[in-house]
Amino acid sequence: MVATFRSYLDALKNNNELIEIAKPIDARDIAALVPQSEQAILFTNVRGYSMPVASGLLQSRNRLALAMGVPYDKIEAKLRAAMDHPIEPQRVKDAPVKNAIRAGKDVDLFDLPVPVFSVMDGGPMITGGIVIGEDPEFGMNAGIYRLMLKEKNITGIDIVTPNNLRKFAERALQQNRPLPISISIGTHPYELVAATFKANLGVNELTFAGGLRGEPLPLADGETIPVPCIADAEIVLEGEILPEGWIHPEGPFCEFNRLMGGIHLNPRVRIKAILQRKDPIYYALHMPWENIWMSAPIYEAAAWRVLHEAGVQATAVNVTPGGCCHWHIVAAIRKSPGDGKNAIMALLSIADIKHVTIVDDDIDVFDATDVEWAVATRVQADRDVLIVSNARSKPLDPSLPPPAAGKIPTTAKMGIDATIPENVPASRYQRIVYYNQGKVELKNYLGDVTESVNGGAKAKPSESLETISQKILAALEKSHSFFADLLELFPTTEYRSIASAVGQLHQNGKIVQDGDGKYQVTI
Repeated sequence: MVATFRSYLDALKNNNELIEIAKPIDARDIAALVPQSEQAILFTNVRGYSMPVASGLLQSRNRLALAMGVPYDKIEAKLRAAMDHPIEPQRVKDAPVKNAIRAGKDVDLFDLPVPVFSVMDGGPMITGGIVIGEDPEFGMNAGIYRLMLKEKNITGIDIVTPNNLRKFAERALQQNRPLPISISIGTHPYELVAATFKANLGVNELTFAGGLRGEPLPLADGETIPVPCIADAEIVLEGEILPEGWIHPEGPFCEFNRLMGGIHLNPRVRIKAILQRKDPIYYALHMPWENIWMSAPIYEAAAWRVLHEAGVQATAVNVTPGGCCHWHIVAAIRKSPGDGKNAIMALLSIADIKHVTIVDDDIDVFDATDVEWAVATRVQADRDVLIVSNARSKPLDPSLPPPAAGKIPTTAKMGIDATIPENVPASRYQRIVYYNQGKVELKNYLGDVTESVNGGAKAKPSESLETISQKILAALEKSHSFFADLLELFPTTEYRSIASAVGQLHQNGKIVQDGDGKYQVTI
């Protein structure tokens, strides 16, 4: 099946991850309704607009897995493979997005059902558009940037932080020329994830989308600009970043850190044309969670790469949603001496990562309680906490003081080595395992008392306590055994009989426990 926005909606629907709401809905209510749903939502009746709105499409690990076509824990491997084997986009003539074209005076951005998100938003924000720009020297670049609707044919574009598109816009501004861009809205998540990746200058992120697809991404030539767009997008805006500089106030914004950002000074974009499919669907990428979740595979791929390069054998990586999928990594490793600290240093080298926790491979990195337990029971702060001062920061970190104009502040980074210390016996960390854990199920014991429970051996007719005691002694003469081992040896003997026999043998001085707690025959 061809990977399109609509094929992804079908995948969500077929996996009970999408609901359709046909009742009339006001666009101002969309942002508040999406977080209340355990599924993505397609609003098919938005008052005042002719097109549906889809939102919340990537707001969980399961939806990301459906988007990438692999289990969640395999996403980063698929992404790494795509980056290792990029496929160049391919120009096509048959572009579904060109079914209807409005240009010049016919352009009206307010025909699009662009919702408001926060009570402080400066206005309706386009949040899920893939912006494609080109530079004569560095080639094509794709990224996702917010565009605030200002006028019928004017938006802002939030490129206040250093990135490749800003570099393109600065170079165009120096030559006093506009920078043509296309904005593709409603694309397959392959393109969204690829565009989220912060590639080096000169690297086209759309080649990663091709790697994820396993075939070239189809691009269509622009109608009013010399820059292509994604051919099977739902909606495309063609425009140009005006050569005015970073002078126009825009915002406030909902940021990935789950806080409100301030007013940014940004360039403006003049929209020259609106292209759309037949019966288009508008995609409102929900802030901040869809933005947050999309970042996780990117940082996880980087984490696996740097751990491999550091010679550390990783078994699991979690870029946590509590850290906004930008700042925190928990990694499990199969440890050799010193690997805990090496893993910390490797992971803290990833650009935005601020805090790292390293655990052994017996810890579930996706279980916050398990990770906290490792920190509580395996860490001595003066030995296992590493702090690095004056490292590169993410300016949106609210714990940093507001930076001076034009300055990017530095941050402190921290790593916690929550692996079992080399000088502590691993036997001190023997986990509790309940008898018959994983072998019996509660559901088999629920219901009417007359219903029989399937499984398990039926007890034999009662044997004398003396007979059972002699059998236990004979078994203990062959090997030391925990009490649970004796239960395994005599599965058809009543539990109470075994407990009583062991108690009698202990009382008579015939058995004792060894240093591990196993029973043995008294010497």
